[in-house]
Amino acid sequence: MSIHLLLLFLLLRPIPLFSTSTFSFIGINYGQVGDNLPSPSSVLPLFHSLSITRVRLYDFNPTLLIPSSSSSSSLDLTIGVPDRCLPSFASDPHSSLSFLHSNVLPYPSISLITLGNEVLTSNSSLLLSSLLPAINNLHSSLLSLNLHQRIKISTAHSLSILSQSFPPSSSSFRHDLLPILTPLLSFLSRSKSPFLINAYPYFAYKADPNHVDLDYVLFQPNDGVVDPGSGLRYDNMLHAQVDAVRSAISKAGGDAGLEVRVSETGWPSAGDPDEAGATPENARRYNGNLMRMVASGRGTPARPRDPLRVDIFALFNENLKPGPASERHYGLFKPDGTPAYQLNLAPASSGNDTSNVSAASPSQQSAGEGLSLMGYDISSAAVPVWAWWAPRRGALGSLSLVILVWGWAL
Repeated sequence: MSIHLLLLFLLLRPIPLFSTSTFSFIGINYGQVGDNLPSPSSVLPLFHSLSITRVRLYDFNPTLLIPSSSSSSSLDLTIGVPDRCLPSFASDPHSSLSFLHSNVLPYPSISLITLGNEVLTSNSSLLLSSLLPAINNLHSSLLSLNLHQRIKISTAHSLSILSQSFPPSSSSFRHDLLPILTPLLSFLSRSKSPFLINAYPYFAYKADPNHVDLDYVLFQPNDGVVDPGSGLRYDNMLHAQVDAVRSAISKAGGDAGLEVRVSETGWPSAGDPDEAGATPENARRYNGNLMRMVASGRGTPARPRDPLRVDIFALFNENLKPGPASERHYGLFKPDGTPAYQLNLAPASSGNDTSNVSAASPSQQSAGEGLSLMGYDISSAAVPVWAWWAPRRGALGSLSLVILVWGWAL
């Protein structure tokens, strides 16, 4: 076989629609509020089927932590310290040190520890007073073990910490939370840790479906909304929410370069009769369009060159979560490992849905019936040769195309 035909053969092999590096921007929240969920060891194939390497756990239960000797060593893990533990972390420095020895040192894949979840809007004076001391004690313990470079510390917030969220340029933090947020921002900047937000455009649509444009919250084609203060145009609500947080950070004197990461976002596939928009189709569009956008490396209008990292909520439907029915239907998967709905992840030429790609269960994948996010089955999706280079821009993609044309001509 001549060299040009060999190169042509190599180039015509199926390649991933998205690269592994771009998919590192996408993570998944792995909750455990259910009595019918599979064992943690059986969950690994789902991570692999989604081609997701970043996983957030809400607890440090050893049964949920996966030793580095297993096939999960490539996972980038975030573990959470539950709210109930904050007072002991705050009052006893040895508590955080003991925690690190028992729950972190054995697992080198851990890169981020979150202390509490939405503490600032919990209405608990004990938690509010414990948050900063707990963070400082845990950081001191990381320093003593020389882990502070590898493992970062943060805490996740709801958007209720904002006094208002639109337009983004006029957003600011609630005045009553500044005594905690100001030193927290300083810590995050010094330690190079991300500011985490739980952002759910679904909540805005549910609250006012007659006035919130569904296409705007689902990343579908729409006219967009212009921020009169900055002149920036927003074509989706999530980007507006992220930039609102960035504006608030700036007004609070925080570091303008601080990373804002979406630690939770998602859309329910079912809900109560009065929960507008909670359908499988809307969940499919929201999460599918979101994943495509994030994997493309696209930033927000205020920071277009900074890829946005997003953790999707959640891996499973969790049947014991309290509240309205929607709370129990955020999962990409049902507890038996089958997809809750079909995800669309093929690159779109016009912004509209073009084809369906399944988040397939392990059994489906072994039978060749499902498509992973990182590639496609040629028998299931008709993808033209030229589409293989569309998401692979840059020197490598251009060189490959040149080689292909050269090989074909020869």
